[in-house]
Amino acid sequence: MRFSRSVLAASALAALSVGTATALASPASAAPNTTPQKVCGSAYKTVNSAAVGSLGTVYLTYNAANGLNCVATIRNNPGTALDMSAWAYVPDTEEGAQDDGRFTSYAGPARVYGKGHCVDWGGSIDTVYVQVYGSNCGALKEHRVTFTR
Repeated sequence: MRFSRSVLAASALAALSVGTATALASPASAAPNTTPQKVCGSAYKTVNSAAVGSLGTVYLTYNAANGLNCVATIRNNPGTALDMSAWAYVPDTEEGAQDDGRFTSYAGPARVYGKGHCVDWGGSIDTVYVQVYGSNCGALKEHRVTFTR
């Protein structure tokens, strides 16, 4: 009986040690710490998105109340500042907006009025770039380009 208690106590101590070590260890990868709605505003609904390689996602959002599109590029793993961008352009009106620089988590917002117009948009993280042309044009098919520099 005494042996069983010792084994149980040792097992419990080992489990506690593993649990403590796991709780204190830094995560292998941090989760994104924001959303497109936190970047653009709660009234903006995501209408399109594109992966930026394995580094993150660029989102096109739209606010039906004011007709504005907003683009945000969000990293999968926030951390050290990297070159990032988010941009939007409406060819019909030649209106454009961009946000670029060195960021730890996201780039944006980049807002343009787009109600009733096709929108070109995209973003980048580090050396991976995504461009989407002719987006949200009803029956027209958009064109996506991803490349690395």
